[in-house]
Amino acid sequence: MKHLFLLLIPLIMMLSGCADRSPNPFFADYNTPFDAPPFDRIDDEHFLPAIEEGIRQHQAEIEAIISNPETPTFENTIVAYDQAGGLLRRVNPVFGGLRGAETNPRLQEIAREATPMLSDHSNSIRMNQELFARIQAVYEQREELSLDREQMRVVEKYYRDFERSGAALPEEQREQLAELNSRMSMVSLQLGENQLAETNAFQLTLETEEDLAGLPDNVRDAAAEAAEKAGVDALGIVTLHNPSWIPFLRYSERRDLREKVFTAYFMRGDNDNENDNKDLFAELMQLRQEMSRLMGYNNYAEYFQSIQMAQNPQNVYDFLYEIWEPSLALAKQERDQMQAIIEREGGDFKLAPWDWWYYAEILRKEQYDLDDAELKPYFAIGNVREGNFILANKLFGLTFEARPEIPVYHEEVEAYEVFDHDGSHLGILFIDPHPRTGKRGGAWCGTYRSGAYENGEKIYPIVTIVMNFSRPSGGQPALLTWDETTTYFHEFGHALHNFFADGRYRRTSRSVPRDFVELPSQILENWAGEPELIKKYALHYETGEPMPLELQQKMRNAEFFNQGFINAEYIAAAILDMDWHTADHGEEIDVRAFEIASLENMGLIEEIKPRYRTTYFGHIFGTGYAAGYYVYRWAGVLDADAFMAFKESDDLFNQELAERFRKYILAENSLRDGMDAYVKFRRQEPDIEPFLIRSGLK
Repeated sequence: MKHLFLLLIPLIMMLSGCADRSPNPFFADYNTPFDAPPFDRIDDEHFLPAIEEGIRQHQAEIEAIISNPETPTFENTIVAYDQAGGLLRRVNPVFGGLRGAETNPRLQEIAREATPMLSDHSNSIRMNQELFARIQAVYEQREELSLDREQMRVVEKYYRDFERSGAALPEEQREQLAELNSRMSMVSLQLGENQLAETNAFQLTLETEEDLAGLPDNVRDAAAEAAEKAGVDALGIVTLHNPSWIPFLRYSERRDLREKVFTAYFMRGDNDNENDNKDLFAELMQLRQEMSRLMGYNNYAEYFQSIQMAQNPQNVYDFLYEIWEPSLALAKQERDQMQAIIEREGGDFKLAPWDWWYYAEILRKEQYDLDDAELKPYFAIGNVREGNFILANKLFGLTFEARPEIPVYHEEVEAYEVFDHDGSHLGILFIDPHPRTGKRGGAWCGTYRSGAYENGEKIYPIVTIVMNFSRPSGGQPALLTWDETTTYFHEFGHALHNFFADGRYRRTSRSVPRDFVELPSQILENWAGEPELIKKYALHYETGEPMPLELQQKMRNAEFFNQGFINAEYIAAAILDMDWHTADHGEEIDVRAFEIASLENMGLIEEIKPRYRTTYFGHIFGTGYAAGYYVYRWAGVLDADAFMAFKESDDLFNQELAERFRKYILAENSLRDGMDAYVKFRRQEPDIEPFLIRSGLK
């Protein structure tokens, strides 16, 4: 009767809801194409009741597992736990997805209420001694249970999850850890909200023609349209969204305005105002340190990296500094070349961080006769999307069909059905391309529904890629920079990983180490500029003509340009991340002083800032990339070596290699650890040489 009543709660809540509020769509069948979230019917006020009910149902399912009088088995414990929490799996991805891509003050308010509830719920499960005892019982007898390889791994992973969540700790320490987890979740939430507020708070008003000096027409048009949209009576505005501030720094002749924009960007979260992140971040470091020591580790980096391919902090530092030294040397050469331009032009000043983009563009024109504005007409956003679709077809036989009937959360979002090589349904892809005030910065891939199996039935994923790319302006379509183009391929690679992952259990379907997960995304960037592909999608937005071979050659000639800067700013951020998570923090942390000391210790030149400073280092506010920002270059070694297999085969679309990549790297994540999977594909361990050569470091 108890469980029957719990199942009736959603119906009771729907029938007893306020008359002026629409029924909560999370409590009924969606009745949408492909069972996609009914964004057109989801209201902010639906989330909290659905989360609360999801927690209640999940608790009842856990109680049913615990109270089962039968001896713990793989089916009645591991599978039952893997399948539990269905309503939360429905609500949380939508709630989290909208908070990242289309947030508002009400959603942020709900998040502040829901976050501790969800944290406490997670703690109550992962530290539940009766549940842990049942999982441990299955774990200890796993060798006698005739489990197949995937079943064995799901048992081992769940047991490790519980251990790493503190289930094996004494009661007093479990309670302490639960309090730490709850507070960390709230601090991470507030850090992200402050970062978004700081990004949205700044705009530089361009009042006169002098303010526009040096800006190409497309940059002027974009600034003017941004001003009109913001209701600002000016010739244009510059914001801290990448498609706005980066081209301004690249082209503006007004050094004073470049300084204002860059300073606003790198001071985000460090302005001693209501959105300041220094104290919050200091608290987060202390909380993580305390948590790690409770778990038996010296620091958070040890805790995180113990289950990664890198294994420990020393291996990460060794790897980063192997790249750091040639990167810094190359960056110093680039700095000296730009300083020479300043002096040649009669400038009486030293190159500063806000000058780098501007003089790098001049240097590129001089050395390679290549202007970024010359490339953009060939990278209309629709053509770049088609380039990704063409690549997926050539490698894996996939096809894509627009599905305008699927509800979306914003008019700019596109929905596509994805078909496998045999014409069967593979999933749904959302594409959300442009910046908005409610969208956090950067680019990412997520899911509104993960692919797995329920009661033996295949559940197909609903995947989203979210970017902050240049908008249409001046009557032109959105024309992307080369960096934006490769980012599109990157996020699309993550999407393919989600579509292909084919485990039977939720815990293992797409379970890979964090320093492996960027391999599926980064490898696709390698194809973006290859002649065999670029001729198919880099078509002039007006004439439809492919990019001339001469311009393609200029791109290839400039392949290593500015690589010192690109690698140095990235590695500096990765080392800063490691320094934060390996340091022995005391009761008082001076965030500014710590960051300065870290950058001085690594020897970063003053003309370059790390890609992310501490107070807006969103990757490490949560646990996903904390002590793990190194993973992009770690996976860079893997993707450069993996792509070399295609190059060496003399067929960039080699079907045998593509099938092996799909099978071992993308699909069978439930069966192997990262290095084992890589060797299965490559038939050798990765070599760092292709990465160093590709990066211009050797």
